[in-house]
Amino acid sequence: MSREPNYEFQEWWNKQREKNHDFFTNDSNNANKGFLTVEIRSLNPDLTTEKDRSRSARQLSWICLLRFQQLANSLAWITNSFLLLLRTANRRISAADSPCDSSASRLYRIIKFFLVLVVLLLCVELVAYFKGWHFSPPSAASAEAAVELFYALWLEIRADYLAPPLQSLANVCIVLFLIQSMDRVLLMLGCLWIKIRRIKPTASMEYPMGRVETGNVDDYPMVLVQIPMCNEKEVYQQSIAAVCIMDWPKERMLVQVLDDSDELDAQNLIQAEVQKWHQKGVHILYRHRLIRSGYKAGNLKSAMSCDYIKNYEFVAIFDADFQPAPDFLKKTIPHFRGNDDLALVQARWAFVNKDENLLTRLQNINLSFHFEVEQQVNGVFINFFGFNGTAGVWRINALEDCGGWLERTTVEDMDIAVRAHLCGWKFVYLNDVKCYCELPESYEAYKKQQYRWHSGPMQLFRLCFLDILHSKVNKAKKANLIFLFFLLRKLILPFYSFTLFCIILPLTIFLPEAELPAWVVCYVPGIMSVLNILPAPRSFPFIVPYLLFENTMSVTKFNAMISGLFRLGNSYEWIVTKKLGRSSEADLVAFENESDSSVTETTSFLRSSSDSGLEELSKLEVTSRRSVKTKRNRLYRMELTLAFILLSAAGRSLLSAQGMHFYFLLFQGISFLVVGLDLIGEQVS
Repeated sequence: MSREPNYEFQEWWNKQREKNHDFFTNDSNNANKGFLTVEIRSLNPDLTTEKDRSRSARQLSWICLLRFQQLANSLAWITNSFLLLLRTANRRISAADSPCDSSASRLYRIIKFFLVLVVLLLCVELVAYFKGWHFSPPSAASAEAAVELFYALWLEIRADYLAPPLQSLANVCIVLFLIQSMDRVLLMLGCLWIKIRRIKPTASMEYPMGRVETGNVDDYPMVLVQIPMCNEKEVYQQSIAAVCIMDWPKERMLVQVLDDSDELDAQNLIQAEVQKWHQKGVHILYRHRLIRSGYKAGNLKSAMSCDYIKNYEFVAIFDADFQPAPDFLKKTIPHFRGNDDLALVQARWAFVNKDENLLTRLQNINLSFHFEVEQQVNGVFINFFGFNGTAGVWRINALEDCGGWLERTTVEDMDIAVRAHLCGWKFVYLNDVKCYCELPESYEAYKKQQYRWHSGPMQLFRLCFLDILHSKVNKAKKANLIFLFFLLRKLILPFYSFTLFCIILPLTIFLPEAELPAWVVCYVPGIMSVLNILPAPRSFPFIVPYLLFENTMSVTKFNAMISGLFRLGNSYEWIVTKKLGRSSEADLVAFENESDSSVTETTSFLRSSSDSGLEELSKLEVTSRRSVKTKRNRLYRMELTLAFILLSAAGRSLLSAQGMHFYFLLFQGISFLVVGLDLIGEQVS
């Protein structure tokens, strides 16, 4: 609040300047002494002095009043800000929870109890530190005061009863950590072997690039292209346009737009887009289900039940935010020729917004390792990997042979891949065929996606465990499915990462009799982070944030794993990942030029598609601005609680001068705090 100008003081000051005139003169009598004297002349010395005193007293009272007013305003502002902060925090924490939050109530209560315990232990250790008991621990026999006796008994209890089981649990987690690290090393060695030997899936034939002549289409099999979507108004236009301009004979391809939207505006926009491409000669159909059961699996299952499906040999699936290149089918379909036991050809994902913010950069590191290393190594050496749900081409006979799409889990893509593998079908992964898509840019969307990706595999493992044991595949494939595919990479990884670094490590700080070596805390995780980041070398500056963020996400993954394994909470609920429509016309054109310069004539065709539905979209944006509520960043209580636990443990390690553990706990606690305050990813008001 700005101070009001004091006109009375200013008027008095101007009069004083007119009446008084100060100047310096050289005293001739003291010239030899070299002094300067100051002579102050006044017309009425007595009156002026009295006036000065009265004016000074009045000004002091004004100044005091103004100071008190400023202090009162500052206190009021601080109080209002604090109350607003509390109301905002309470509103954002108690907002409508997502499935990953609502099912975490049990885990949150445990973590909250753990926080109370850690704070009490920290208070005890602070008292012991200031008493000097850290350097000369008291014994129960020599204790004089009650506090000293209590601390001596606490030392005996933690050494004899608490530290041994904690050390045993830590040793188990260390063993699991080393096993999982060896798995990562073997995958990297396999990827290096593929690079050195230049191993690459080869097709028995190739289609000529460029536009297909209408008269020579016998060599092109019938292909069904499916685009499942649900209320995705930001990206529907780009995905439909990218599919419709694919370089494949129009009479040999049918596009199914499988719309599960429950918003009428979205249905009208998508239907108008389909009608526009149908008028241009593309064989495209719009399907909308009245009963939206089974989420994406139910949508695909309903589409495959149509009578005309028997006329098609292959089906390509693209999610609503995916834009395949025009030559996508020409690079994937030839691999089926001569390989009658081949069920799936999977392409790699590429991301148009990987440099949008820190969250997308960290996601790019994870997914680059997944596609460059995991998918490629498994595809080359064992011909099996998890279907990614999109950017893949299936043989329709293989889908029918393994039972088709089932609605029993939220990972229908992994479900059908496992069943096809148990039926003896093989998979091929093409690392050099890329399909552009979009990464979630907000932490809330990313957290929901990761929850579904880690709860679904546990649902599937519980359902198909006996089927794996009774299947006709050899024992090596059974062992790979059970121990590597499910247990090690889907269950053990989130279990040890959360338990070891978020629970055991803070406890070992307060129970120093149980030790966690520095190489477990720093060196091995650092080496694993370097290996994970190798497929994305441009991301090396983010290696430390990547390590910290992976440990931060372990609480979400652990919660999802437990929920899926024991059917807790809303583990079967599907939430569509929020997209922002980052993939633009420029992205598609750039990708076309990058993939093949011979298809530049499709650019004008794509530009015309970008104009479809613009009027409808503008109307929709106007209405959405009026109806949609303002988004706000949320506060994540579980992450915030863990942040306080780790920072408390960091304070305790500082008392013991444990340098390595202190820095790890400090930065890991700050990472949890940043995520808990929703300061990573897309920022909203």
